[in-house]
Amino acid sequence: MERYDLVYQLYDEFDTGALREYQEFVDVFPAVDSRVALEHWQGASEELEARKDEIRAAFAAGETFAEVAARATREQAFTALDLDAKYERAVNVLVLDVDETLRSAGGTDNEIPRDTLHMLTEFHEQGVPIVICTGQTLENVKGFAIQGLGSEIVHSGELSIVYEAGTGVFTPGHGADTKQLLYEELDDEIRDVFDDVRSRVLPEAPEDLRRGCHLQGNEFNVTMKPNYETGSARAREVIDESLVYLLDLLADAVAGTVDLEDGRSVAALTRAFYADQDPEIRGVLEQEGAYPDVDGEAPAALTEVLSRIDVAYYEADAAEIGSLELNKVVGVERALSVLDVAEPFSLVMGDSKSDLRVMRWVAENDAGIAAAPEHASRETLDHVIRSDELVFDRGKSVDVLRTVYALNRFARLNRDG
Repeated sequence: MERYDLVYQLYDEFDTGALREYQEFVDVFPAVDSRVALEHWQGASEELEARKDEIRAAFAAGETFAEVAARATREQAFTALDLDAKYERAVNVLVLDVDETLRSAGGTDNEIPRDTLHMLTEFHEQGVPIVICTGQTLENVKGFAIQGLGSEIVHSGELSIVYEAGTGVFTPGHGADTKQLLYEELDDEIRDVFDDVRSRVLPEAPEDLRRGCHLQGNEFNVTMKPNYETGSARAREVIDESLVYLLDLLADAVAGTVDLEDGRSVAALTRAFYADQDPEIRGVLEQEGAYPDVDGEAPAALTEVLSRIDVAYYEADAAEIGSLELNKVVGVERALSVLDVAEPFSLVMGDSKSDLRVMRWVAENDAGIAAAPEHASRETLDHVIRSDELVFDRGKSVDVLRTVYALNRFARLNRDG
């Protein structure tokens, strides 16, 4: 009987909904010092195993089907079958963004849900390395990773943190390779530009920006964050102003490295350069009345520098200057090297343009699949929909993790059978 037919049989003949409820209760039951509560947990565990035993006895691959039914819905199981048929590979590494992906201010109170954390521990126990890939600082990521996953997993040698969107990689348990400051590999010209911008960004900011935003504590990138709730109207206003300010500050820092003989404004040319690169940046400049009126193309001496520097805009969240030579793709490649994942087939989950770069990289190299929340950036969502349609609701990254859990179970059958 074909596997699709067997999965139909599994979900038609067994109460898989109740099975998943028992599994979730057993998985995420809080640690409490209560005899009654522990007896309740023990009873649920016994009922869970009894229900799994019924499935184990009904199918030749009963263990696989029991575990799939306990974790995945019917739709997730059939999606997993489709992915298995398409790629014929198991996911062997997770590459996960954090903010608005694993956790969401709108859907999870900005905490990673316990069911998501538990699924990550399941993948860890199966020997699947985890790469946390974020624009946040290392200390922030280490803090919630240890709190959510536990020190044992974080320091297992099977978890890596790509932080500040790829400027550094932290992989505990790997000796001299544990912490790699990728920005130190940049040449002096670019590092001097960033040093200049960082030293002036707050002291020279207009008063309303100094009061309305703060500088994220990055090691290298220059990131302005709002002092207001992310996504709010006031945060949007401040970040829009910050973007224009950062562009002009960058132009001033770069001006010392180029010589414009035609007398044109470096600030205007810099604004025009990034407006051409990103429609969102252009939209902000137009709305702020800051879109430049420039004639002709920028001289090569200027574009050669600007083409190495990334200006990122995250609506009502952040305005950032980073290096195009250091992005999440570069960080992920280094993390995979340290983790010794020679032939990656990864699950990449993210919501922003920086995550999209990783998604495109794995697509171009046949190195994985991509998933995104429903509120991801338009380009990111378009890419995910065109590939495997792994789109999940806000705060429900666990749904994709369960799908991939089922995929890996089915792929193991192919390998073992």
